[in-house]
Amino acid sequence: MVLPQGFMLTRSSEIAHDVYFLTRGVASLVVTLREGESAEVGMLGNEGMIGSTGLLGSSTPTADCIMQMPGAGFRLPIIEMKRLFEESTEVRTLVLQAIQRELLTISQIAACNRLHNATERLARWLLTAADRAETDSVPLTQEAVAEMLGTRRTTIALVAASLQRSGLIRYHRGHVRVTDYAGLATAACDCYRVIKSMTDCLYSRPPLRPSAACASYHGVVPRPYGSSHYS
Repeated sequence: MVLPQGFMLTRSSEIAHDVYFLTRGVASLVVTLREGESAEVGMLGNEGMIGSTGLLGSSTPTADCIMQMPGAGFRLPIIEMKRLFEESTEVRTLVLQAIQRELLTISQIAACNRLHNATERLARWLLTAADRAETDSVPLTQEAVAEMLGTRRTTIALVAASLQRSGLIRYHRGHVRVTDYAGLATAACDCYRVIKSMTDCLYSRPPLRPSAACASYHGVVPRPYGSSHYS
């Protein structure tokens, strides 16, 4: 199914009825406080499953999951996914690995948002988004990035301008292109390397993809997992 930018995959305080496997695009886990301020606490691409915590109990999520970059994916009713989770040791192992990575990433981003400066956090965010989307071009506005990082748009504008002057990125009309991956990685806080290492090392096999059983529910066969890095 096509998943446009802004599509709400799961809502906070609402029980999820489906899980999603992205094949393209990037989704953000966003927590919004009572005062109206929000911040991203997680980012997901085609390496995991969205809505996985619904398999662990009946509690509702505390974060919205929204498509940050448009893409596509598979949708599976959570009832069917629960059946697969209970019946298949392989599926259960992969799902628990995905949940573990998600929880570790959330804790790392929480510390990052509290302790690191705007330049380090923006560099970390752009690199992670580019990795998840497997492209060096990220179609996002400064307003969206400011919301994800829980900071002001003016701060993002100043930091992005500095990164562009340094030749690390190019920003034009809502698109950010990473022009110097190594340089931007140097500018990023160590959280980028920690999160990337967790994603690369947690799985002892290719990241979670819809199994043949999941795919058969939709009458399709999932494509093989591709490269996890862009050129």
